Amino acid sequence: MNFETTIRAEAADNVAADVDDGIAGARGARSGVSRWLLLGGMGILGLLLAIAAYFALSTGDQVAAGDEDSQAPVVTVIAPGRTTISGTIEAPGTIAARREMPVGVVGEGGQVRSVRVDAGDWVSAGQVLAVIDRSVQNQQAAAQAAQIEVARADANIAQANLDRALQLVERGFVSKADVDRLTATRDAAVARVKVAEAQLQERRARNAQLNILAPASGYVLARNVEPGQTVGPGTPALFNIARGGEMEMLANLSEAQLAGLSQGVSASVVPTGSEKEFQGQVWQLSPIIDPQSRQGTARIALSYAPELRPGGFATATINSGTVTATVLPESAVLADDEGAFVYVIDDENKATRQSVKTGMVTSQGIAIMEGLSGNEMVVLRAGGFLNPGETVNPRRQES
Repeated sequence: MNFETTIRAEAADNVAADVDDGIAGARGARSGVSRWLLLGGMGILGLLLAIAAYFALSTGDQVAAGDEDSQAPVVTVIAPGRTTISGTIEAPGTIAARREMPVGVVGEGGQVRSVRVDAGDWVSAGQVLAVIDRSVQNQQAAAQAAQIEVARADANIAQANLDRALQLVERGFVSKADVDRLTATRDAAVARVKVAEAQLQERRARNAQLNILAPASGYVLARNVEPGQTVGPGTPALFNIARGGEMEMLANLSEAQLAGLSQGVSASVVPTGSEKEFQGQVWQLSPIIDPQSRQGTARIALSYAPELRPGGFATATINSGTVTATVLPESAVLADDEGAFVYVIDDENKATRQSVKTGMVTSQGIAIMEGLSGNEMVVLRAGGFLNPGETVNPRRQES
């Protein structure tokens, strides 16, 4: 009895101990899970707070003052003011000789014996450019010189006859009428000498015209004759010379552009295919407008340079004076079928469409000639996404 009772008591004690251990283990497990859940919740809460702070900081400076809950789009605006800019006009055109002189046959012509200059040569006034054969004309000049000698001989005989008659008239052997006849004969002979001399001078002048001469100093642009060629008064120009080597550009301009220019304004010219600029000035404005193209010509005087080849294309930048206007970046100026316009923000932060007239394009932007005073708040960017009357949150950018 006592032995059994002892065993049962020990067994009961062991069971009780096991139960206590199980309860303690369960409590430990529940304690560990609770700790992990607590840590995870704190992490999620921190992440949510960080996201909220990010959006608050990133949008806080875009919300209009006094309206932090506004959902209107944020736009950047600028008050451009007015700027004094140097006006320029860019125009295409062609290079030409300022004063081109065609040189042709002046005399009776003939076969060309020699050509002494070529295109690209510099010549002086009176220089021989080409020589035409004059063998026949030289013989004519020699014959004319002989005629002078004949006329002089006749004049000498007539003078001698008159002298003898004057000696005999005092003795009564020669009448007064004979003296008058001999005097007339002498005068006629002297006149024939003068005629022959004049004819010889004419022949020599014609022979001299068989030399093709440069009418003035300049630069030979073209040579259109070769030795052996037969030329005459109807032959096209044998040479083309730019007087003094002076060049010019014929810039094509619209009526409005011509109206804004005056003679003497400076210009720079860049030939096509070259990066070199040549300085010149407008020396003549076209007095007429082409009825088809509605354009006129501004003639820009240029000094000689090898890169300036007549007939070549070029671009001119002409100074058209200074103007005072509002200048906006290209991003602020929009256009549609109705023309150019900008968006202006009024006192109620509403976008208003404002039509403008654009002018020249400068390095600072586009000049607005009409439509703005310069004091408006103009939308700088993203105007294409706005609608007239839309409420916005303007953010000013200093001009």
